[in-house]
Amino acid sequence: MAPALSFTAFCVMAFFLVALPSSRSLPFIVLHGIGDQCVNRGLKKFTEELSEYSGAEGFCIEVGDGSWDSWFMPLEEQAAVVCEKVQKMEELRKGYNIVGLSQGNLIGRGVVEFCDGGPQVKNFISLGGPHAGTASVPLCGTGPWCIIADNLIKAHIYSDYVQAHLAPSGYLKLPNDIPRYLEKCRFLPKLNNELQDEKNSTYKQRFTSLQNLVLIMFEHDTVLIPRETSWFGYYPDGAFTPIVPANQTQLYTEDWIGLRTLDEAGRVKFISVPGNHLGISNDDLKRHVVPYLEDKRRLNTRVQGMRGRARAISTF
Repeated sequence: MAPALSFTAFCVMAFFLVALPSSRSLPFIVLHGIGDQCVNRGLKKFTEELSEYSGAEGFCIEVGDGSWDSWFMPLEEQAAVVCEKVQKMEELRKGYNIVGLSQGNLIGRGVVEFCDGGPQVKNFISLGGPHAGTASVPLCGTGPWCIIADNLIKAHIYSDYVQAHLAPSGYLKLPNDIPRYLEKCRFLPKLNNELQDEKNSTYKQRFTSLQNLVLIMFEHDTVLIPRETSWFGYYPDGAFTPIVPANQTQLYTEDWIGLRTLDEAGRVKFISVPGNHLGISNDDLKRHVVPYLEDKRRLNTRVQGMRGRARAISTF
């Protein structure tokens, strides 16, 4: 009987080893939008739930003072702060995934394209990112920070002072002022490899190293102008109509950052979900985000039956 008992014990052990969640899921980082900060209750819950659903360890990466610096630290500096942090995180040394929220997507892309010697980013999941720019500065409100921001906005958006002191100015792309945008805007033209005499093949090489690029657009987004910027779509130069689909823009057709290369390889997912800016339901979160955070070898079933309640994570 002893051999039979040993065999049974072996089978039981094998079953539990296979059924338990794998610990091989890559960790992920969350990069928040403007006016938010990692200590905020909604953002903490969002990060925790993504970890719970995916089985992956998640980290919200803060930049400086959070809300304040998200408004007033230039985006290239914000990307450099995140670059330095991920370089020092032992948990990320074998690679990691990025979940970007609104403006946080541009910081994440800055890490992918500009960060020398950082760990490899595998999957990039973008929720409501202004990848092709925005034609309107985000709404702020009436608080003291907003008064400062509004005063800066009222000055010329492409002035050296505003570019150095207001983060959203780095991706404000006015279709009726493209020459000034290309000359004076300090972040997005570089990030999107738009400058004809300054094309950087390294940015393209790093961007095309992504395994998956998940672009989630919110169908009723009233913050991003136009909402199609979440998919790299935008207005034509010189006009506010019509909206040019991503695959008809020069950035795509001339493959400035490798978006076309990724798309033709089947590694770009263009996803549209109901809701206003960042108002994603749990069902859509699990359907469109979680699979890119899970290890494909995990055999346990994801939590089911969660109600599709909407959430608002950040203002921009």
